[in-house]
Amino acid sequence: MKNPNIVLLGNPNVGKTSLFNRLTKLNQKVGNYPGITVEKREGTLKAHNKTYHIIDLPGTYTLFPNSLDEEIVFQILSDKNNPYHPDLTLVVAEPATIKRSIILYQQARELGIPAIFVINMMDEIESKGMQIDIQKLEVYLKTKVYKTNARTGKGIDELVAAFPQSPVTYFGNFQIPATYSAALDEAKRIFPLATEYLTWQYLAQERISSLTAEQQKALEEIRTKHQLNIHEMQKLESQIRHDAITEDLKPIIQKAENKKLNNTSKIDRILLHPILGYIIFFGLLFVIFQAIFAWSGPLMDWIDGLFADITEKLDAALPDGPLASLFIYGIVAGVGGIVIFLPQIVILFLFLSLMEESGYMSRVVFLMDRWLKPFGLNGKSVIPLMSGAACAIPAVMSARNIENPKERLLTMLVTPFMTCSARLPIYIVIIGLVIPETSVLGFNLQGMVLFAMYLLGIIGALGSAWILNKVIKSVRSSYLIFELPTYKAPDWKNVLTNVWDKASGFLWDAGKIILMISIVLWVLGNFGPNDKFYKADEYVTAMKPNLEEEQFDKEVASYKLEHSFLGYLGMGIEPFVRPLGYDWKMGIGLISSFAAREVFVGTMAVVYSLGDEVDIEDDGQKRSLLDKMRSEINANTGKPAYNMASGISLLLFYAFAMQCMATIGVVRKETGSWKWTLIQTLFMTGLAYVAALIAYQLLK
Repeated sequence: MKNPNIVLLGNPNVGKTSLFNRLTKLNQKVGNYPGITVEKREGTLKAHNKTYHIIDLPGTYTLFPNSLDEEIVFQILSDKNNPYHPDLTLVVAEPATIKRSIILYQQARELGIPAIFVINMMDEIESKGMQIDIQKLEVYLKTKVYKTNARTGKGIDELVAAFPQSPVTYFGNFQIPATYSAALDEAKRIFPLATEYLTWQYLAQERISSLTAEQQKALEEIRTKHQLNIHEMQKLESQIRHDAITEDLKPIIQKAENKKLNNTSKIDRILLHPILGYIIFFGLLFVIFQAIFAWSGPLMDWIDGLFADITEKLDAALPDGPLASLFIYGIVAGVGGIVIFLPQIVILFLFLSLMEESGYMSRVVFLMDRWLKPFGLNGKSVIPLMSGAACAIPAVMSARNIENPKERLLTMLVTPFMTCSARLPIYIVIIGLVIPETSVLGFNLQGMVLFAMYLLGIIGALGSAWILNKVIKSVRSSYLIFELPTYKAPDWKNVLTNVWDKASGFLWDAGKIILMISIVLWVLGNFGPNDKFYKADEYVTAMKPNLEEEQFDKEVASYKLEHSFLGYLGMGIEPFVRPLGYDWKMGIGLISSFAAREVFVGTMAVVYSLGDEVDIEDDGQKRSLLDKMRSEINANTGKPAYNMASGISLLLFYAFAMQCMATIGVVRKETGSWKWTLIQTLFMTGLAYVAALIAYQLLK
């Protein structure tokens, strides 16, 4: 016998997630529904000698879907064969928007689903100036009404005690207009469904994903025959229900002056001001990015040092050999390359969760939607795009808050164009090589070029979004219709749970892909096809005798890299990168930086026999690398390898190329599709190649 399913159904911002956390006592997991990117939160509750399977459905205002999230809600509630179909539905309401919740409750009950009504945030009934006659409301809803405060846990025990007491599964509240009787009767003959209202829902929706193509066609033929307009049908139901509820609730609910709503209005006069609103928002973004850089820096350095110490101790403790080297420098170092991103992810999602919980995120969406809509994006896209200036990995993850599937996908695909912190070491080195250290109109030219690279990332993201918006077709139209919630103090349990879910999800799901690619790159760089790799010290001794020990080790490292599989791969791609002004050594840098963009600098240090580490902040070591790179000659052209043409070409390539395995891993996880991940990688790399090619050919 399977565990009973209990689903939580409700509008956004009614405290549904807080109630879910209370019921499951954090015995929960977060994933995606099969084959799609909609987040699925489920947990368990042991009570009454049973284990209840608790599912937190995405927030919705109606059972007529306008987004992929809402489509999931309707599928689960309407399809008895769905594995998440409820044995009991908790319709969660909050006092200020109780009318909308009652409409949702009526729709659920009329589908034939057992449901009870829960008023959460009961402490706000008085503060919002309301009086609710609970007994009359129970008579009206034909069910017992449970009052809870998920923040404090009040009322939870009484709610759990009601689970075995299944209510009547159906009552008909919505009287379908007589003008639709003929179409309804015809549809009922084809679809002998549980309730008449479910048949109405089938007729009033554009597509029902659980139906076969033949069934969809039969429904469309009925709509055509009877000239049914689905939008008019949905609008009519909403109007009928709203008018009836407004009249019916007059003796049940009385409202006085809502002080909290008045305070919210006063705050919104500032935060939604056409000038001050944007200043405050971008100021807050500036603080967030400063925190991501400043707060995560020491933590990332500590993690980096910790794994450096671990690898050093393992290197000393384990015997020499390929297996030990694979474990230390492939697996352990690969894990370190995953964990080092955690501070940035935690800090970003801490801020995002606080903005969501407090009600400010809805204001951000309202402010930015009009500016991003022409590019096919959503007001919520501004957070991933701006966060991408710190790191694309948490930025792509934050796009899951966008309900519309097309806008969510577009945001994920273009966010990596934003100039992330990992590109900064490359920009500093290349700009230092090819851009004169001079002033133009009183501004430092190198600083202006660095600013231009960041501007180029924004142009690349918005331009690509505009193009992809024309190519990718949307299943559902997108409209910015939502209610601005009242401001409230964040529920810290929700905030911390959300941050934990995102961080652990990244470690496990994206981490597997990142670790796999790390190991592949390690193998390519640590094995070679012939003696020139395995006897590199002998070849270096023969070519350059009498070297000091430190210089000898650097030359051997450079020679081994040149004759590793990675080195030969660099030589193999040289015909492709030669038109961009690069030689095989720069080709090795491009391939190795697939692990992480900033690896390019360290790889160039090894290629040019400067050791395997270069700290670009240390002026002495930076000068050493820049001097060596300036003196390097491209064997193909006989000119300096790093000149104005090749330097600008390299800057453009790194500005546009999708060259970060961690980002690829997290895009694969978030989109749930290798198809879109590969399309994104090929599109960005192709754009990078073309831009670099044009720049080099024009400037050479």
